[in-house]
Amino acid sequence: MTFKLSALLLVLAAMTVLAAAQKRRPTTKTNNEWNYRDGAERVSMRGVANLTQVLDDWRFDILTQMKGLLQNDHQSLLPDYSRINPLSEALDDLYKEFNALKERLGDLTEKFTAIESFIDEVKASRASNSGAGPAPGPAPAPVPGPGPVQRQGGRRVIRKKTTTSTSTST
Repeated sequence: MTFKLSALLLVLAAMTVLAAAQKRRPTTKTNNEWNYRDGAERVSMRGVANLTQVLDDWRFDILTQMKGLLQNDHQSLLPDYSRINPLSEALDDLYKEFNALKERLGDLTEKFTAIESFIDEVKASRASNSGAGPAPGPAPAPVPGPGPVQRQGGRRVIRKKTTTSTSTST
């Protein structure tokens, strides 16, 4: 028991001495920043150039491999979007809406084709009629009768009356 107690006291004393020694050791730097100028004259420029060359080669090799993978085997780098259910469903919905819009656009194109051909025929008939006779004028105004009064379409031009006043001098 005394042996264990003496060993414990010895270890405790050693720890106290180490802690006190570290407290007394002065720190050389107060701002804890690395001074890159210390030892700059001892740096081997040949070693720095070699390290720079090695890092450049690694960068080129890594970028070349990534480019090759993206071009040839992009599925190995990109995530599998089919595993993400909400995103997959949203893409399916977007695809369905796009196809529906494409079909609707095709239907409207067919309808407008018929309308465009009709308009082209009307323009052609007006062009041929303008050479043969006078251009058709506005339709005659309907005669008011016992039925409801219909409003005339189009714009109305209202002109102000100009009044001339004569001044007499006395």
